Formats: sequence, C-alpha cells, structure tokens
Amino acid sequence: MTSSLEPCYLLSHTLVFFLCFGFITVNVNTSSDYNLIYKKCINQTFINPNGPLLSEFLSSLFQELIPQSSQSKFFETSVGDETAAIYGFFQCREDLSNGDCYNCVSKVAQMSNSLCGETIPTRVQLSGCYIHYEADGSEASGVELLHKTCSESKAVVSSGFADVRDGAFAGLEKGVIAADNGFVDMEYKSLMHVMAQCEGNLGGGCDCGDCVSAAVRIAEDECGYSLSGQVYLHNCFITYTYNANSFPENGTGSNSGKLVAIGVGGLAVLLFGLAILYFIRKQKSDDW
Repeated sequence: MTSSLEPCYLLSHTLVFFLCFGFITVNVNTSSDYNLIYKKCINQTFINPNGPLLSEFLSSLFQELIPQSSQSKFFETSVGDETAAIYGFFQCREDLSNGDCYNCVSKVAQMSNSLCGETIPTRVQLSGCYIHYEADGSEASGVELLHKTCSESKAVVSSGFADVRDGAFAGLEKGVIAADNGFVDMEYKSLMHVMAQCEGNLGGGCDCGDCVSAAVRIAEDECGYSLSGQVYLHNCFITYTYNANSFPENGTGSNSGKLVAIGVGGLAVLLFGLAILYFIRKQKSDDW
C-alpha cells in the first residue's frame, strides 16, 4: 500500500540529506561596515613632561568624537592646551545613516586602541568609517598614498575594459567637484561601480577633485587591468569594482571555475538521484 503522503515524506528526507551534506546553502551577507581596510600606527615621541599622559589625551579625544558621530559624518577637534595637544577627527561614508555612523566610529575608536595602542599619528580605516589623530600642528601631504589594493583578477587587454574604467574615473572626478559633500557613489553604464570620498574639511570643489585625480592616476598606473581596486590617500579615497561577467578575464581562471562548477553540479545531480532511489526503496521495504 502506497501512502498519499509519500511525496512529502521523500521530499523531507531528501532535504535533510542535502542539508547534512552541504548541497543546500544559505546565502549570508558577510559584508560589514566594520571590516578593517588598513591601519597606520607611527610611534612618534609625544612629549608632555608636566601634563597628562598620551592615554589621557586619547581618552578625552574619543569622548568628544564618538557622541558627535550620531549627528555628523565628519567631525574634528583638539584636546589639550598650548603646551601639548592632540588633533583628531573621524569620517563616515556619506551613505551611512547616523546610527550606522555612530556604531562604526565607536568600533573604530575601540579598534585603534587595540591595534595601535598609544601611538601617534594613527589612522585606522574600516569599510564604513575611519579615525585619525596626531600631535596638534603636524602636517602631511593630502595626496600621500596610505593604502592600495589591486585585484589579482585582470581583464584581457582587448576587452574594452580600459575604456570603461577611464570613463568611470572621469565621471568620478567630475562628480566630486560638483558634489557639496565630496562623495560620489555611481554605476557607469551598468558595467562598473565606482566610489570616491574626500576628507570632510575639503568638501567638494577643486581641492577634492585634485585629490581624487591623484588617486585615479595611481589606480590607472599601478592597478592597470585589475578588475577591482582601492586607493586611499591622506585626503581622499577611491574604489572601483567591475560588475560580474562584464569583461572576460585574462588567463585560465575563468575556464577552470566553469569546469569546477560543472563537476560539482554533476556530482550533486548524481547524489540527488541516489538519494531518491534510496528513499523509494526504503519506503517500499517499510510498506512490506
């Protein structure tokens, strides 16, 4: 006798089988505004013989910066006096909400203490925000390169990638000049995603445009045909990412990936068939 519930019975057991062996996966978004991009910890001498220790200055600085992050994407301040002082600021990505900015700055302040300890100048950059502090009166070049990454995956030279990349970068440079807040996040021809942001006290305008142009030149010269990249200068950053399958990749990595996918798919179908046969035979055995 065959039960009317047999299809549901077989389906439930097959799902259990696939869950146990990992063929059904849950897509969990692991991206986070708290991912560490880079850190710069330079242990310069901080002299304040008759006053508070550096740790006390940093504690006071964080107590001023963190509350402001619930109201603003950028805030700068100094703590100390005419004898010794620490200057610091935070900046969040402009597309973050005030609540997300607050959470990010709280996190990066905590991380800066654990990653760098009592060092100045210090900069810790997360995906969604960064914090920077130094001895008051220090100077640095706004276009100093702090961090750069270029993906190992590269487009073939004849793919038209360079034209798309250069067009996207040109739009980025024009965009930050026109933007009051110095932030641009855009898709170019549905082929490439680009983003740029200038330090909050630059805003938009020519100074921001000059910084982004410097970052663009670095990306073009040093990343070349890399399908994604990040360039962080002292006063701005840019990132770019091609959209999947927009450009053929250089080398054999793409074909190897297809072969692996075909192999895994074939194995999954085979195991699925075996699972169905197993449960059908088991059900018939139970009916007897």
